[in-house]
Amino acid sequence: MNNSKGINRRDFNRLLLLSAGALTLGAPLQSALGQTGRSLRIGIIGAGNIGGAIGTLWAAAGHEILFSSRNPDELAPLVEEAGENTRAGTPQEAAEFGEVVFLALPYSAMPQIARDYGAMMQGKVVMDCSNPSVNRDGDMAADAVAKGSGVATQEYLPGTRVVRAFGTINFRFALANAHREGDRIAIPIAGDDAEAVQIASNLVIDAGFEPVLVGGLETSRLFDIGTSGSGTNTTAAELRGILDL
Repeated sequence: MNNSKGINRRDFNRLLLLSAGALTLGAPLQSALGQTGRSLRIGIIGAGNIGGAIGTLWAAAGHEILFSSRNPDELAPLVEEAGENTRAGTPQEAAEFGEVVFLALPYSAMPQIARDYGAMMQGKVVMDCSNPSVNRDGDMAADAVAKGSGVATQEYLPGTRVVRAFGTINFRFALANAHREGDRIAIPIAGDDAEAVQIASNLVIDAGFEPVLVGGLETSRLFDIGTSGSGTNTTAAELRGILDL
């Protein structure tokens, strides 16, 4: 699901406008969408397609977003499109800045993320949407798939509060369907920390979707990439049926 290539600025802007019902960017959009609770500082490590899309939706809901890259200057177009609640920085700055850290990068980067920034994320909610792919990431991905991605990520990042979310949806579909009328698109969630799960659930709502709690981190295998629970783009009722919840 996740794509490490940068977002085409024209396509991103068009899809974002669709997701907001063709409202203009900035204050009017933020006022229209609102949020479930207090504004959170969210550091995004991996500001590619899905990181950029979900981060922009969170910014529109009033959260403070730091998109990160090893070359932050390259994120200037994304920050411009995402609005005044966003800025760019390095992955280290994102790990330090965020009360919540959103991981949206190739799964093969997880060991280095753990080595470089794991200590900075201690005690924080880490929302992980990075999908292990054996074809792309090699043997380490096979191990993560066998355990379930949530369990594997928690092992890489002990002392953090890992929640799996947003690994099931394509960025284009997300932007086109966020805050849609009627039954919203479901985002499955798995986590062991009740407070972290609640925070993640609120952030799913703020992004314009409906959270579906599947269970503890071990249940993330039910909606890892390639399973019946991934890429379904269904409503909550339909997803619960698929997963037999």
